[in-house]
Amino acid sequence: MERPEEPIKVESDVGATIARALSLLTLIAVLGLLGLLGWLFVIYPDSKGPPGYVEEVVIEVSEGMTLRQLASQLESEGVLNKPGVWSLYMRMRGLDRHLRQGKVRFRVPMTPEEVARYATTRLGRIQIRLLIPEGYSRFEIAERLEEYGVCDAEEFLDATEDAAILASYGVEANDAEGYLFPDTYEFDDQTKPRRVVERMLANWTRRNEELEEKYAAELAKLKGWSTHDIVTLASIVEKEAAVPAERPRIAGVFWNRLNSKRFLPRRRLQADPTVQYGCMAVPEAAPSCAGFDGRITRAMLKDAENPYNTYRHSGLPPGPISNPGAASVAAVMDPDEHDYFYFVARGGGEHHFSKTLRQHNVAVRRYGQR
Repeated sequence: MERPEEPIKVESDVGATIARALSLLTLIAVLGLLGLLGWLFVIYPDSKGPPGYVEEVVIEVSEGMTLRQLASQLESEGVLNKPGVWSLYMRMRGLDRHLRQGKVRFRVPMTPEEVARYATTRLGRIQIRLLIPEGYSRFEIAERLEEYGVCDAEEFLDATEDAAILASYGVEANDAEGYLFPDTYEFDDQTKPRRVVERMLANWTRRNEELEEKYAAELAKLKGWSTHDIVTLASIVEKEAAVPAERPRIAGVFWNRLNSKRFLPRRRLQADPTVQYGCMAVPEAAPSCAGFDGRITRAMLKDAENPYNTYRHSGLPPGPISNPGAASVAAVMDPDEHDYFYFVARGGGEHHFSKTLRQHNVAVRRYGQR
């Protein structure tokens, strides 16, 4: 006996299909609404002001600052009106883990998406432009960097003594003195001291390679002289020369003092700036440096305890005493050839050069120097 066929549930299937379709349409509508709201959130400023009104707000994002703390500060400064919604947006995008430290310049009004980009990229970074003059020591550079808000002075000095950094740039010394190339730099506010040192060393490496290529023939004659020796003498030339044209001539004087048997005492550079640097770099080593205020005394010139005293010690000092520019390095690589052994300041940054001690003493009396 045949069984009767079950009736097809047309109405039930149609109802289920319609229900699923309605659910899908509802989901699409909700997602579309959320997308529209998100789009409006991104493009519509969260902070308001009069038409044409623009204000800059600088906020310091310190180490360890949380997203909630930043959002609260942005609200208090008028950059955001809905810090909670903005924080949610940041977390959904995974941007809460990428807040950049330092001072950030925001605008009013800004869209929340713009605020997010300024808080996580370099867009809002405050750029600090500063000149590092030729002849500055690393101690003076440290003070200048701290004064301009680039980094902490002591942390910078510590970074200049970092053996790993020095080795990576081929600096064969205990610190970066002499290799912090003087130039105009742009840094972010509160740049890591390590990055500052690396920037300056990289600049020095590039400039030095250019000079070595240009003066390859002259360098071939300097047998036994290392890059460190050249930088050391260039740092002294930099401190002595005020007029650019005199650099090669002053370098020639020092070459003569180091190499000629006519100059006594033999191989004594007798450069005042070396004595001053010793009192600044290692004041505890020399009794005469007590209370050093930048001026040289006769006691300092006689003090053999100062390792940088080139009146008492022959040859080059232990290391560079400043950070020379390219012109002073070039002057040492290719010095003037002459018979001068002495020079004395005569005003206007210029010097009077002499071949004998008698001539030099006359010039000293004439120009009122010791």
